Amino acid sequence: MGTENDQYTQRVKKLQTLREGGIDPYGARFSGKMSLLEILDKHNAATKESLEAQPHSYRIAGRLISLRRFGKAAFAHIQDGSGRLQVYFKKDRLGEAGAALFEKVDIGDTLGIDGLLFRTKTDELTLEAKTLTFLSKSLHPLPEKWHGLTDVELRYRMRYVDLISNPDVRQVFLQRGKILDAIRRFLNERGFLEVETPMMHPIPGGAAARPFVTHHNTLDVDLYLRIAPELYLKRLIVGGFERVFEINRNFRNEGMSTIHNPEFTMLEFYMAYADYGELMSLTESLFSTVSQEVLGKTRFEYQGTEIDFASPWERLPYLEAIARKHAVSLDDLADAKKVADLLRRAALPVKEEDSIWKQLNILFEETIEPELTGPVFIIDYPTEISPLAKRKPEQPELTERFELFIASREIANAFSELNDPKDQRARFEAQVAQRDAGDLEAHQMDEDYLRALEYGMPPTAGEGIGIDRLVMLLTNQSSIRDVILFPQMRPESVDSGTSQEPRE
Repeated sequence: MGTENDQYTQRVKKLQTLREGGIDPYGARFSGKMSLLEILDKHNAATKESLEAQPHSYRIAGRLISLRRFGKAAFAHIQDGSGRLQVYFKKDRLGEAGAALFEKVDIGDTLGIDGLLFRTKTDELTLEAKTLTFLSKSLHPLPEKWHGLTDVELRYRMRYVDLISNPDVRQVFLQRGKILDAIRRFLNERGFLEVETPMMHPIPGGAAARPFVTHHNTLDVDLYLRIAPELYLKRLIVGGFERVFEINRNFRNEGMSTIHNPEFTMLEFYMAYADYGELMSLTESLFSTVSQEVLGKTRFEYQGTEIDFASPWERLPYLEAIARKHAVSLDDLADAKKVADLLRRAALPVKEEDSIWKQLNILFEETIEPELTGPVFIIDYPTEISPLAKRKPEQPELTERFELFIASREIANAFSELNDPKDQRARFEAQVAQRDAGDLEAHQMDEDYLRALEYGMPPTAGEGIGIDRLVMLLTNQSSIRDVILFPQMRPESVDSGTSQEPRE
């Protein structure tokens, strides 16, 4: 800490010296610069002799990330948003004023440089600086170059330093941008309209989750940060938009772990005149297309496990998955006593007040999900735990719903949408009863949504895909906080000083 404070003090002195000399250490516009990647691509094959025969002058700007001084010269590396390039500083070439200015340079400073391209004796493409412009003085030293910023807690809290010092981190977020572009392109090409729906809801709905509460002063009402955009997107289907999608934030006031962040990104899309079977086919195509565009392949490794997005994917009924795992019949799963016995055998708690469907879902989540390497569609979920999904005509206790599992994680949730307003009202009433009994994640009654359904919603299929978890897969990251630029953190003032990296 002492060394860093000393460096800070020295840098502040240099800052003052620059100002006293009439130089703005936080310069203005620097136009006409060329990206480092463009320069590297253009001259990658150029030889030392060809560069000497035909000189090329360039203007560049970026952050100084390394510096080796020796005598009247120095070698450094400049990094911009596209890459990095070696720069050679020679006091004779810079002139007296430029050489004096260079003495105030530190690693981390943002500089503008005009210079001539050449190759060194070690054949590295290098720009020899002719002029130097201060664009931003860094008052803090960057992490030691060979190790970067390694403390997990600091990496998330100081993402701006993490991005500077860890190129692999930057690459993850460049990939994230490509994934989002590929998703949008896929849906646009199939006639989907991208829309935006409210982030503050008078009634939280569309998912079983606890919301964040805020207050609108003018209206004097409590509002809820949305837990899902579902009910608003389905209102648009009622209004005549037949294919819509939204990529945006959801907020759930729940725990944090390597797969959960209270603020996260979801893709939700809805198709009129379709069912969950069509969604499964579309999902297979979406994932394989995005993987091919971003990775150049549909088969890749995630945390030591091979994942293959090539279709078709397995479609496994929910009850069949439980029966297969526990070596029982489907009839056994209709027997409350036998289901309770299965829970006990799995060392799971048995609550007498829980319905058989809730008990089965505990069994599924605790004993089935961890083994679903996938990709696999678990289909036909119980109606009791699927309050917005259409019933299966031949089995009304089940719904036309699936969840997609990959690498033992739920990646998507989808169903044929319930469009019968009477059935939906009855489901909401059952959810309200559960809420009154203490289930804070149960749905509330939404009269406006019911009114929208009463105007008539065509048969519709809808799906939500966790973007952060998909990015984790395609960038091989084990924690959701490694694919979110600014993950939620404890307030710095109450941190214990030890890593607070969340656990499963």
